[in-house]
Amino acid sequence: MSVAPFYLRPPRVGFAQRIALFGGSFNPPHEGHRAVADAALRRLGVDRVWWMVTPGNPLKSTKELLPLAERIRLTEAIADHPRMTVTAFEAAAGIRYSADAILYLKRRFPAVRFIWLMGADNLATLHRWQEWKLIMRSVPVAVVDRPGASLAAISSTAARAFASARRPESQAGALARATPPAWVFLHAPLNSASSTALRALGR
Repeated sequence: MSVAPFYLRPPRVGFAQRIALFGGSFNPPHEGHRAVADAALRRLGVDRVWWMVTPGNPLKSTKELLPLAERIRLTEAIADHPRMTVTAFEAAAGIRYSADAILYLKRRFPAVRFIWLMGADNLATLHRWQEWKLIMRSVPVAVVDRPGASLAAISSTAARAFASARRPESQAGALARATPPAWVFLHAPLNSASSTALRALGR
């Protein structure tokens, strides 16, 4: 299976849209990921959610990594919603790190207001990411609660470093207009699905 060219370039956008960027290896994607994306549409006032299927996570082994085309196919099935778009432009652009992907998109679409979207489990380890402070200072960030991750996320290095930039959850709908650094922690219905568990089951 080959990856369709559509997925290897950034999606088309309307002028001055608000877009949540949801990056991950999605190996495989699951309903927990979809719950995060749904929360973004409900709570952040964004026009679209872009699921950015990455070539791989630099912090994780590629031993069990499904082929990119397969992860795109599975992600498209999970992200079946008129306001969700699946893209894998990072692979074609040779982009390895999220910070670089964000800067690339901001240069390409200067009128778009981007939000970086992630689950609470990722906030807990954000300080291990390449240029993690640049991510926080480049775009507003929305963190959606995940089962068992709340305490680790809120007490994480990143959360403490940018504690003064945290916005009340009640202001989530205005996050796209905020000047970074600005982030919000969203409580949402929890879904316990995990990629690790699904791989263990051979799914």
